[in-house]
This record gives sequence, C-alpha cells and structure tokens, in this order.
Amino acid sequence: MDAKHRLLQAAETLFDQHGYMAVGMDRLTEAAEMSTRTLYKHAGSKAELMAAVLIERDRRFTNQTEVMSVDAFFTALKDWIELEGARGCLFLRAYSETGGETPEIADTVMAHKTAFTARLREIVAADLGRDDPALAEQVLVLFEGAIHAAVYRGPESISAAQAAAAVLIDKARS
Repeated sequence: MDAKHRLLQAAETLFDQHGYMAVGMDRLTEAAEMSTRTLYKHAGSKAELMAAVLIERDRRFTNQTEVMSVDAFFTALKDWIELEGARGCLFLRAYSETGGETPEIADTVMAHKTAFTARLREIVAADLGRDDPALAEQVLVLFEGAIHAAVYRGPESISAAQAAAAVLIDKARS
C-alpha cells in the first residue's frame, strides 16, 4: 500500500472515530506510520487531508448505493452501516465541527450533499416513473435521519425509515 493510501485510511479511521478537531497531526503521523514531512507532502494541510478523506468516502458510498429503487437505497445503507459502523454522517460531522468555515471541508461537503440529493431524486424518479421533488426531499430527510438515529438506536432505525419511505412511495404511485 502506498503512503498516500495508508495516510487516507489512517486519517479516515481517526476522523471518523474521534472527530476532526480532536485529531492532531502528530496522531495522524503515528497512525499512518510516516514522518510529519511525508504527511504534509501527501496531505498539504489537515483541512486538505479531511477533504481528501471525504472525497474517498464519497466514492465508496456512491459505489455502495448504485441502485435504482428507494427500497434498495435503504438496503444499501444498512449494508454500509454494517461495513462502516454507525457514527452518523462524517460529512455533516466535519462540517459541524468546523462551523462550515473551513473552505476545503465546506466545499467538499456541499459538493457531496448536492450530488447525493440529485442522486436520490433520480432514484425516486426511477422508482415512480416520474420526477417528484417533494417526495425526494421527504425520502432524503428519512435517509439522513436514519443515518443519525442508527448511532443511538441501532440499525432498526434504518428499517423504520425504509418502511416509512415505502409508504410514501406507495402513496405517490396511487
């Protein structure tokens, strides 16, 4: 595994488990088993490293959720949480911790959430056979809420949101 990949893995693990603000560069160098100089060479800054971690996470999440129905989207979320754990959305946690005032992080989060919203709208449209922005927004809120509720309620919250989304989809079809 190359140094940059090792750094991204170590950084994602630390940021996900402890938060962006709580993880210092010394902890990152230790976890990635590299010198401070090498870390800065590959990362630039801590904010740039966090943005790179989020971009990689977005890539993995997007691949995990390549589906064409709302039901399958929630099932993919269950699979994601089983693999990654339930600690809430790393994008929103990083955004919140930095108050949206760190451009590298804020821009990456907004790009992810914009693409996520568009993707969910496509999935809802594919499921219904037509575009329904209001329904897509409702499913989005259920999906995002399930991610965070899973932190303290467990994966059952995803099943509950999935069931609620099914009711909404069925109602929109009739």
